Amino acid sequence: STGPFEVGNVPEVRNAQANLNLAQAEFDRIEKLLAERVVSQAEYDQRKTVVEASRQQLESARNTAQQQYQALQAARARVALARKAVADTSVRAPFAGIVGQRMVSTGDYVTKGTKVAEVVQVTPLRVQLTVPEQFVSEVAVGQPVSLAVDAYPGRTFTGTVRYVSPALRADQRALTVEAVVPNDRAELKPGMFATAEIQQARKTPGVLVPATAVQTIGGTSRVFVVTGDRVEERIVTTGQAVEPLVEITNGLKPGEQVATANINQLVDGSKVRH
Repeated sequence: STGPFEVGNVPEVRNAQANLNLAQAEFDRIEKLLAERVVSQAEYDQRKTVVEASRQQLESARNTAQQQYQALQAARARVALARKAVADTSVRAPFAGIVGQRMVSTGDYVTKGTKVAEVVQVTPLRVQLTVPEQFVSEVAVGQPVSLAVDAYPGRTFTGTVRYVSPALRADQRALTVEAVVPNDRAELKPGMFATAEIQQARKTPGVLVPATAVQTIGGTSRVFVVTGDRVEERIVTTGQAVEPLVEITNGLKPGEQVATANINQLVDGSKVRH
């Protein structure tokens, strides 16, 4: 039974109680007859002894039932511990994912705390982005993010900004942003490098130049600004690509003229012809 334990409901206890009730009723009847001198003192004493014996049998039955119940509870506790011990032999991942690395093999002896495997969550993926200081005010939780990775040229993956760091990284003067990207087909792999674009909540005027005017070496982009008959090398920060143009977010002013041909042959101060 799943209800609370009632010792009076145990069959042996109920039988003993019934015997006591019967003996008590018979004793009460004999007691009245003794007062009327219908029965002898010996018969009265016999019935009294039967009542006392029945009462002791009831108490014994109650004690036995209580002991058996306690034994049952202890057995249930041992079963629960045994089941937990069996369950502990199965290692279950705390989330759905893919085993990225297995640290043990079949037959190896392990102890509590031993790492047996590394599980990698593949969907959604968390993407850590770095946003330049000048764009900190433009980033907020919930903004859409577009990602591109070298493994899938021409493909774009979309996600959403989930976290924006409250402080800049001192070593880069940049803001750390975390986005989540659905990856149901597991095409994106943990550890990949991605180029991301965060859509701004409001549109701002931008400077666009032909993509052929931007030279990128070692992760640093530069253009050559034409001033008179010479060029000035200018380090710039690029933004969104709008083929065949690219946005310059820092380092170039509207209206400035840039070289678009033979830029691999130019250096700062080179002479050019219009």
